[in-house]
Amino acid sequence: MTDLSRDYQNSAFISGGDAYYPRWQAEAAAFRAGLGGRAELNIPYGSAPRQAFDLFHPESRPKGLLVFVHGGYWLACGREDYSHLAAGALARGWACAMPSYTLAPEGRIAAMTQEVAQAVRAAAARIPGPLVVTGHSAGGHLSARMGCADLALPVARVVPISPLADLAPLMQTDMNADLRIDTPEAAHESPARLALGKGVQAHVWVGGQERPAFLWHARTLSEAWSCPWTVDPGKHHFDVIDGLTDPDSALMAACLDGL
Repeated sequence: MTDLSRDYQNSAFISGGDAYYPRWQAEAAAFRAGLGGRAELNIPYGSAPRQAFDLFHPESRPKGLLVFVHGGYWLACGREDYSHLAAGALARGWACAMPSYTLAPEGRIAAMTQEVAQAVRAAAARIPGPLVVTGHSAGGHLSARMGCADLALPVARVVPISPLADLAPLMQTDMNADLRIDTPEAAHESPARLALGKGVQAHVWVGGQERPAFLWHARTLSEAWSCPWTVDPGKHHFDVIDGLTDPDSALMAACLDGL
């Protein structure tokens, strides 16, 4: 079996890649501190340690809710690393929720799907109006799952960013020692193999300078769902999410325009 691990390495192919995570963490902490009482932190949606979400409120009554699901190959990171990405939604008058979920190897991907769905339901119960789910990388996978018919969530739109849309290739990486993806789970948890929910809109987003594997996943999902996909020129796997901080960005338009 061919080892596909190199196809999914990102930092090694991004100049200054190792600096992104500490910068995100610093920006996220500063963003939370600046919001004061408009940041509700560590709201539980279950009893496990990582079953909680943060909820950020705009200055006025929210127009709806944007949920952002973090990435990290289902193995790393947490909601606390990405709080600043709520800035674009808040500036547009939307609330933004960011859940954490149990990571591998403790959790399986199928269980993560159910946890995020539980978090989405809990957050949506607090904020009336349209519900949009986006997420990045592994979070792109999980955000895409939130739009699948089998979950029947009240989602108006999903915008997976650099999603991992078919899990089968990940079985041929060294990460799978911890992820433990098998053939049945790949079939059941790959958004590109599942139907989009009735009435759910989808728009797939990916950076033009990403690893070829991520471009393949994005196109595969867009073709499976017959939905638009945008290749963001010049963006790599780490800066492709920057548009979430800007209310006037094309990425924020893909998430919220028309709702």
